[in-house]
Amino acid sequence: MLNGIWLGLLTVAALLAGMTGRLGGMTDGAIQGANTAVTVSLGLIGIMALWLGILRLAEQAGLVTTLARILQPVLGRLFPEVPPGHPALGSIVLNVTANALGLTNAATPMGLRAMRDLQRLNPQPDTASNAMCTFLAINTGSVQLIPVTAIAVLAANGSKNPTWIVGTTLLATLCSSLTGLVVVKIAQRLRWFRISESRTASPTPPRPAEEPKESDEAFPPSAPRPLGWAGRCALLLLLICFAGFAVEATLHPPAGSEATLETAPVALRALNALSLVALPFLLVAIPIYAALRGLAVHEQFVSGAKEGFETAIRIIPYLVAMLVAIGCLRGAGGIEGFTRWLEPLLNSVGYPPELVPMTLLRPLTGSGTLAAFTDLVKTHGADSLLARMGGTLFGSTETTFYVIAVYFGSIGIRRTRHAILAGLAADAAGAIAAVAICRAIV
Repeated sequence: MLNGIWLGLLTVAALLAGMTGRLGGMTDGAIQGANTAVTVSLGLIGIMALWLGILRLAEQAGLVTTLARILQPVLGRLFPEVPPGHPALGSIVLNVTANALGLTNAATPMGLRAMRDLQRLNPQPDTASNAMCTFLAINTGSVQLIPVTAIAVLAANGSKNPTWIVGTTLLATLCSSLTGLVVVKIAQRLRWFRISESRTASPTPPRPAEEPKESDEAFPPSAPRPLGWAGRCALLLLLICFAGFAVEATLHPPAGSEATLETAPVALRALNALSLVALPFLLVAIPIYAALRGLAVHEQFVSGAKEGFETAIRIIPYLVAMLVAIGCLRGAGGIEGFTRWLEPLLNSVGYPPELVPMTLLRPLTGSGTLAAFTDLVKTHGADSLLARMGGTLFGSTETTFYVIAVYFGSIGIRRTRHAILAGLAADAAGAIAAVAICRAIV
C-alpha cells in the first residue's frame, strides 16, 4: 500500500506541475523535502540516544516487564499476539503515556523501541504484524491530555483562554483512538490485508529475541538483585520530593507558562505540572532504581544510547522517500488545488473550508500543519471558533505518513498492510470530532 501511495503522490505531483507550469516548484519541493528529512533524522540522534539509554536501564532493571504485567488485562485484549509480560507491552505503555502528556521528545524513542520489540515476535520481518498495525493505530489517535503546541500558539497570539481546547481535544482524541482501533481490528480480518500462510512460512526467520546484538554483547545483562528496604525508602523519598515539585508548580506556575494558566482550573494546572516534572523524574528515578538493583548504570545507558544513534541514521532513507513525495505535491500546488475542489462539498456538509489545508496537511507534515494553524489563528483571531476548532484538530490528529515512515523504516518493514488505512481513519475521525465537539460546546 505504501508503494502505491508513494508512486501516486509523485505521479500526481508531476502531472499537476506540468499542467500548471509549476515544475520548478515541484523541484524545489523535492529538494526541500530531502533536506528536511536529513535534518529531522540528525536532530533525532541526541534525543534517541538519551531515551533509548534510559529505556535500556528500565528494561534491565525489570521496570518495563513489571509495567507490562500490571497492565496485562487491558493489553492482552489489544495485543493477543504478544506474550504476557513481554517488554514490547511496557514500551507501548510508556509511548502512549508520553504522547498523552505531550512529551513528544520521549514518545518517539519509546515507540521505536516498542516496534523493535514487536519485530522480534514477527514471523515475517518485511511485513507489518497485526500487533504493529494496532500499535500504529493507537499511536496515531493517541489520547491527548495536554495539547501543548496548540495551546502555545493560541497563547502567543493573544488568546484570553488558550487552555479552552484541553477538554475538546481530549474528547476528540477519544473518538480518533476508538475509530483507529475499530478499523484496525476489522481490517486485519479482511482478505486484502490478511497474512498468507505461504508468506508466514518464510525460509528466512526473524532474529530470535534472545539473540544478543553487538551492543548487548559489550555489556551483557545480569539478573538485578532484589530491592531492599533501604532502596525502597530512597525511592519513596525521591517520589515525595517530585510530588512536592508538582504541587508547587500547580500552585505557582513557573515563568514561561501561558499567561492565563494561573487562572485556569486546578485540574488543568495539575496536568501541566505533571507534564513539567515527568521527564526530570524519569531521568533521575530510572537510573537510581537501576543502581539500587545492582546494575552498572553508565555502561547500560551507553549500550542503549548506541542503539539510538544507529536507529536515527537508519530511518533517513525512509524519511527522504516520504518527505520528497510530499514536497513534490505541495510544490506542484496539489494541496491548494484539492482544497478548492473540496470547498463546495465541505460547505454543504458544514465542515469549515478554512480548516481544509490543516486537515489535508496533518497526515503528511507536522511543520506544514503548524504553519497552517498559525495562519488560521492570525487571520481569524486566537479566540475565534475557527481557531479553537483548528487547535482541537491539531491536538487530536497525527502525522500518519511521517510516523509510519519512521516507525516501520526503523525496522525495515516494506508491507504496511492496513496500518495506513487505520491511521487515516483515526485522523479523519479526529478532524470531524474536533469540528462537531467545538460547535456543540460553544
